[in-house]
Amino acid sequence: MLWPLAFEPRCDYCRCLDELPMNQISPSLTSPTKLASSSSRRPACVLVVDDDAFQRRLVKAIVTTRFPVTMIEACDGQQALALLEQTDAPVDLVLCDLDMPVMDGMAFVRHLGRVAPKTRLALISGSDSTLLQSVETMCRAYGIEPVAALKKPLNASVLEPLVDTITRHPDRVEAARPTSNRSVEVDEAIGALERGEYEAFFHPKACARSGRIVGAEALVRWRHPELGVLSPYPHFLDQLENAGHAGPLTEIVVRDAIQACRQWHDRGHPLAVSINLSLGLLQADIELADRISDIAQQADVCPSKIMLEVTETAAATDIGPALENLARLRLRGFGLSIDDFGTGYSSLEQLRRVAFTELKIDRGFISVLEDSAEARAIVSSSLELARKLNLQTVAEGVEREAQWSLLESMGCDQMQGYYLGRPMSAAKFGELIQSRA
Repeated sequence: MLWPLAFEPRCDYCRCLDELPMNQISPSLTSPTKLASSSSRRPACVLVVDDDAFQRRLVKAIVTTRFPVTMIEACDGQQALALLEQTDAPVDLVLCDLDMPVMDGMAFVRHLGRVAPKTRLALISGSDSTLLQSVETMCRAYGIEPVAALKKPLNASVLEPLVDTITRHPDRVEAARPTSNRSVEVDEAIGALERGEYEAFFHPKACARSGRIVGAEALVRWRHPELGVLSPYPHFLDQLENAGHAGPLTEIVVRDAIQACRQWHDRGHPLAVSINLSLGLLQADIELADRISDIAQQADVCPSKIMLEVTETAAATDIGPALENLARLRLRGFGLSIDDFGTGYSSLEQLRRVAFTELKIDRGFISVLEDSAEARAIVSSSLELARKLNLQTVAEGVEREAQWSLLESMGCDQMQGYYLGRPMSAAKFGELIQSRA
């Protein structure tokens, strides 16, 4: 699809294109253009998927003018999948148009969720924000977490923060690489429990005003001996839950998270840790609260430093064991967070029924915060409600400085998202907080 130029014909970006040598602005679609890097690390790799050659050239001109990156181009989803299979280096960022011939952006995302679910994906379209939000939801259903939804025409103010994130964060080396077309069998996922292949990774949380790291959310990962580090969806979480093994997996995360918290405190970093609890486990295991309490006591970690995140769906289920577990945890001093606020059923009712201490605003609202008046109104109202209920607030999915600034001005307490870094191993998170001490 050719995109009509909606900006002045002699804008800065057009002049930038004019000044580039022809061998830079017209590369082969199937051959990456390598740029020299001042660092010993590999340069970041960016894949642009768009059927409009001018749009691809424009993106390349904006990005390579400032950043030493490897650029790869594809004119449709089919060619992009082939390039992801062929390239030697992991791809750090994919910029993908929606409306393309042969294979459009939606079909590309569906296939991407199977072969490279950790892909850092930014959607590109001239469509309205409502459609972009719908496609973002579709991406998550396919196991891809979009980092941005950008409206055409693109410019440096939206592209540069995205590329800056992947070039300045050392943990980007865990970027997307096609893992394997083979699926993970249930028996293999269960066997990984016995082999000790699951562990907690940590996603930083920071104070909105100071930027200081104040804690982390523990997220389970599988160090697969062949496929590398795998995220829960679509690789193993549903399989383990359906096979009745959610309890052992949760215990691994709880132990890893609380032990890491103990180590942070021993090193002079009094950070908090957040742990997700599933609805099924809250319902099925009446002794869950007791076991979490025992693990915290054994590690000598104060319960007030442990936040247990509960999805709205879990909180909305009027089942005694789940509510009893939550009440017992709160009674013993643990924090309770209502996760993905605004996306579940009867959100306001859950705030009345469960003694939450924290409210996490869903990333779906944050991703469109700059462009959607509706999202800003919902977020602002949610933050005001939290203040009146004396709840700490966290925005998840913060990717850009502009989002951070907006949220800070609205009074959000803490930020979480790729703007601070990707989820990382306990060792890497320890290095991160030490370097910022």
